[in-house]
Amino acid sequence: MRIDFVTLFPEMISAALGESMMKRASAARIVTFQAVNPRSFCTDRHQKVDDVPFGGEPGMLIKPEPMAAAIRSLSPGPDAAIVIPSPAARPFRQSDAVLLSSLSHLIFLCGHYEGIDHRIEQRFATHVFSVGDYVVTNGELPSLLMADAVVRLLPGVLGDPASLEADSHSDGLLSAPNYTRPETWEGMAVPAVLRSGDHAKVARWRREQALRLTSALRPDLLARAKLTKEDLKILSSGENS
Repeated sequence: MRIDFVTLFPEMISAALGESMMKRASAARIVTFQAVNPRSFCTDRHQKVDDVPFGGEPGMLIKPEPMAAAIRSLSPGPDAAIVIPSPAARPFRQSDAVLLSSLSHLIFLCGHYEGIDHRIEQRFATHVFSVGDYVVTNGELPSLLMADAVVRLLPGVLGDPASLEADSHSDGLLSAPNYTRPETWEGMAVPAVLRSGDHAKVARWRREQALRLTSALRPDLLARAKLTKEDLKILSSGENS
């Protein structure tokens, strides 16, 4: 896979990509990364990338010309995904990460100031996502979050691919709590069922915990999750294992 970032802060991107899983994925040639600065495509003396918005709105917007030139320099094919992070968009979900992981070329457009001239979205964007109901200073962090969610799904990136199945949102639910040694720490013991060696009981406990946690913290997810009759029975029951 090839992932490109159009960004005014390429050092910010390269710093994040040079650590942990992203670094390993790049070293293994599973994915290649590149950061392109739209300022490099400015034709004026001062390399001005921003200007005031029409209509009297406050702040500054990134102009369309340098952004378009930067995007075109990356030669996106008809199957490339061009992604803009924006708080004025639908939420980025695990299903979106799965979809993007099936593609060969992703381009993330990182806004700054008050964002990017809307015509860039109209001309180029294939996807516009929000990473939460809040506003951050620039688009680099949301882009890196989404790129991370995608890259970890690529074959060969994680040491144990089975761990993907235990992730929150992999089946539409939040994941159950996890524990490791020691068995007792500061008076808190690991649940007995996890130490029982009974795989069927462990699986049932984890499903119960996932269902109850999701019901308590993210009931909106239950409306989209594929629930069995047993799941509905667990949710309607007040008992806790």
